Amino acid sequence: MHTKGQRIYAIGDIHGCRDAFAQMRAAIAADLAAHPHANPLAITLGDYVDRGADSAGVLDDLIAWHNDPLPVVSLRGNHDTYPEIYLNSPQTTGLPHLHWLDPRMGGNETLRSYGVEGASADAPIATHRAAAAAIPEHHLRFIAETCRLTHHVGDYLFVHAGIHPDAPLHDQDENDLIWIREPFLSHRGDFGATVVHGHTPVQDVEHHGNRIAVDTGAVFGRFLSCVIIEDASVNLLQPQRQAGRIALR
Repeated sequence: MHTKGQRIYAIGDIHGCRDAFAQMRAAIAADLAAHPHANPLAITLGDYVDRGADSAGVLDDLIAWHNDPLPVVSLRGNHDTYPEIYLNSPQTTGLPHLHWLDPRMGGNETLRSYGVEGASADAPIATHRAAAAAIPEHHLRFIAETCRLTHHVGDYLFVHAGIHPDAPLHDQDENDLIWIREPFLSHRGDFGATVVHGHTPVQDVEHHGNRIAVDTGAVFGRFLSCVIIEDASVNLLQPQRQAGRIALR
């Protein structure tokens, strides 16, 4: 296993948890100070918005982080696509056949972070004009143009949700990359790379050999996680639980 001379810091789903994201950035900076590396890279695995209290603030901080000396790659999650869908077609439900403003999706909380109150799936048009005025164009442009669907480093593929095991890595469907659960999660074979992903919350980071699950449900009252990958070595950063890195494998 190799990472082409890089050390990767891969952060799970943030979902509007701005304080947890700030703690994680500070923990990564502290880890680099304690364990210097010539070629580090941070990767955020998508789902920056929805459900949490400050999606707008998370996007502000993430965009600013891209100007940090530490190189950053941001991936696009399924939730990140919804603000633009809503602005273009406010009554569209999309996958999984829930409207973005349904509390289970959490778009109402995202709009609240932009100062738009009272958003409801029962009356999506009522807040459409206010949302269009409140969501900055540079936030939408960041999601659409800067955020990628995948990032491949050596023997590792970073993606929001996962991949379809029956399709080659270079020919994956976009919906699978941001939405898939099965048959990806139960697949035990070789994907052609170790897939590092979020999207499906787990109690703690899971290393299955062929994939590493990093979404530990920060927005559900748990904690934000980051895996530090350097060749075959995988360590954890979970600053909301303990200081410093701990070995996973």
